[in-house]
Amino acid sequence: MPTPDKQLSAEQSRQVAETIREEIARRRISRQTLAEQAKLSLSTLEKVLGGRRPFTLATTVRLEQALGVSLRKMPAVAPVAASVNGAIAPDSLGSYSRRAVARIEGTYITVRPSFGDKDAIYAYRTEIAWDEVTASLGFREGERQDADYTQYGEVAVPNESGFVYLVTNRHGQHRLITVCRPRNSGEMYGIITTLLAGRASLLTPIAAPIALLPVKNVPNPSLGRVSPDDANYKLYCEHLRRTVDESFAILLPG
Repeated sequence: MPTPDKQLSAEQSRQVAETIREEIARRRISRQTLAEQAKLSLSTLEKVLGGRRPFTLATTVRLEQALGVSLRKMPAVAPVAASVNGAIAPDSLGSYSRRAVARIEGTYITVRPSFGDKDAIYAYRTEIAWDEVTASLGFREGERQDADYTQYGEVAVPNESGFVYLVTNRHGQHRLITVCRPRNSGEMYGIITTLLAGRASLLTPIAAPIALLPVKNVPNPSLGRVSPDDANYKLYCEHLRRTVDESFAILLPG
């Protein structure tokens, strides 16, 4: 009697799906192409990526072979370090306690200039929360118009600089957001450094001002590409101007 194919847990399936979406975006291939390379039906691939069906071990192995990367995270030493350090983040993230960074936790509306339209602003949600396993803050983006580029990662809060760093590290490729600690009203201002996707496989380093606004401060937030005729456009512009005008970040002229 054949052994049933083992299913991944909901959390494992979510992590595998996110990694696959990142690989698809990075390689600029279609889901149809990946399905063909992994010898899967497009319908199956769409369902597992959309969370409508859990990944099975067989499906995951096929996708790993097609992409040439490991999609399943191996057990890390982080949980051991967490049990040793208690509620103290690793030294690489600033050795902070949860109490020391409690004000940073929350949901934010993140705004930055649109990279595709000089007159527009791009907005999405960012959640910063404490991770009990790693004993540190982590962040995760949501409700991005370009969902394939959704980011998540670690939050460093070193005492020396007084800034907060949202760090994405995927296979050695980094994206960094550097912002000040929350002001009295909760906003954090700074700069984002990332890669701009151009034609074909062209990637270009780019930097821009960025602001993280507590969701409670924006009663009816506009998300995605926000044009000048949007009700929140003026508010978002004011926050981005404050980033530069009050020297939370300095952008030198070329």
